[in-house]
Amino acid sequence: MLAATYDEFERVLRDARALPEPAEAHGTLAGALCSSRDYGLIEWLREILPDDSPDDAALQSPVLQNVYGAMVRTLVGSDSDFQPLLPDDDAPLTDRAEALSLWCQGFLYGLGSGTTSDPGQVSTEAREVIRDFTEITQVGVDAGDDNEENEVAFAEVVEFVRVGAQLLFVELAPARGEEPAPGAASIH
Repeated sequence: MLAATYDEFERVLRDARALPEPAEAHGTLAGALCSSRDYGLIEWLREILPDDSPDDAALQSPVLQNVYGAMVRTLVGSDSDFQPLLPDDDAPLTDRAEALSLWCQGFLYGLGSGTTSDPGQVSTEAREVIRDFTEITQVGVDAGDDNEENEVAFAEVVEFVRVGAQLLFVELAPARGEEPAPGAASIH
């Protein structure tokens, strides 16, 4: 369940003069929540807005609050509807692929900027997911390829990113000083 459309999120970020693109800002939030126990709305806004201290308009923005709250519910909480916030399916595939690349870039940034003691101390499988996310930052669409084939491949990569982010969240629970939720998915 997404709390806002990509276009709404983009408009609010543009009005707030955010530094990253919307997909990258959303990925940063997901990565930081994976690696930091107490990553709040203010910390996220400090990362993505140009000033050290977010202004009242940004703090009071229902779109930003909803995007943050939805991420907490779907990634951190028990709601399993987590989805990277990307342009709608009617956007050109090249735009969606670029947004997914930026989402993974933001995720890796957020993951690296967290407060975990040593996020490098993760399982081999988790390192592989991180490596794959790094490769996805270089993703592109070959204009000469079959569009339907590209759409299927893109959907598969988005699903991999969605599941990979959830698995990394579970994997990094001990590094955040938390116990994994009973019955939570595991990479092992």
